[in-house]
Amino acid sequence: MSTNGAGAPLVSVEHLKVYFPIRSGIVLDRHVGDIKAVDNVSFDVYRGETLGLVGESGCGKSTVGRAILRLYDPTEGRIVFDGQDITELKESQMRPLRRRMQMIFQDPFASLNPRHSVGRIIGDPLRAHGLAKRGDLSKRVRELLQVVGLPPDAGSRFPHEFSGGQRQRIGLARSLALNPDFIVADEPVSALDVSIQAQIINLLERLQGEFDLTYLFIAHDLAVVRHISDRIAVMYLGSIVEISPAEELYENPLHPYTIALLSAVPIPDPEVEAKRETILLAGDLPSPANPPHACRFHTRCPYIQPTRCTTEVPALRKLSDGHVVACHWAEEIKAGRLRPKEREAVAEQPLLQPAEEPPPV
Repeated sequence: MSTNGAGAPLVSVEHLKVYFPIRSGIVLDRHVGDIKAVDNVSFDVYRGETLGLVGESGCGKSTVGRAILRLYDPTEGRIVFDGQDITELKESQMRPLRRRMQMIFQDPFASLNPRHSVGRIIGDPLRAHGLAKRGDLSKRVRELLQVVGLPPDAGSRFPHEFSGGQRQRIGLARSLALNPDFIVADEPVSALDVSIQAQIINLLERLQGEFDLTYLFIAHDLAVVRHISDRIAVMYLGSIVEISPAEELYENPLHPYTIALLSAVPIPDPEVEAKRETILLAGDLPSPANPPHACRFHTRCPYIQPTRCTTEVPALRKLSDGHVVACHWAEEIKAGRLRPKEREAVAEQPLLQPAEEPPPV
């Protein structure tokens, strides 16, 4: 599904599903259901861009990233990397592609082996792929440390000797060791202090320009995502609900879930903040083992209409150039004909007839 005219995408995800089985019983070990972590997700990532993937905890963001790298096997759908379908590739067939696809993990403390020196941690990818001999390996490790802003002699030290931000730089150096084309950054700054977050974000942007990197940047902090992303995809309960250029998403959100998320982002202007309407979502996130029928957001949506929202799955459709949304009422919300209300008040109102919908993307 193309939402950008920037040529062929580097990564294409088509109708991706990742289910985890629920089993019951010790002897029979019956399959009684599935956790639908990712359910029919489609998007493209273009070479040289940063696609932000946002949503609340448990919506499936990290599972999408790991499935693209084939750390999880897809249940259904296709994953295409640089024109090659990698969905069904075996581990031996994936090995050459591993050099081009890397990951930055969320926890800078747990993602580094405490028993290994920093030099060994960064050099392991080079050894595994046979890309450097012993003498060249030390030189390459020192170069990578300097690239991410660490002293060259840091290679002889161990992870516990570094701060959280420095550890994340070590993880970044490890991901750059094989000169990848594509990096999945799985909430790389969520465990760091705000000042350190800015340093890591600026470093990621600089490295992207220097090494022509493509990022899938996973996060729940919308302010961070806005700063680094070219486009943003919003996930809710395993599905994509909106994809848009970053600035347009913040200025003109169309899906009720996106609107609610942005209403919770503080604005550093007391007068504007005092006048702004904050939308509080009702209830808790439903279980991915038994998601709501039709629109998955309808159990919490402040714009709910008691017909199509509860009976028909909204298609991800194009409303403007590069902006797609999965909501039956996006036009009415954009035009101001639907306002967020309490669920009971909305149910008492006469139903609106939705505008004629463009064909699904």
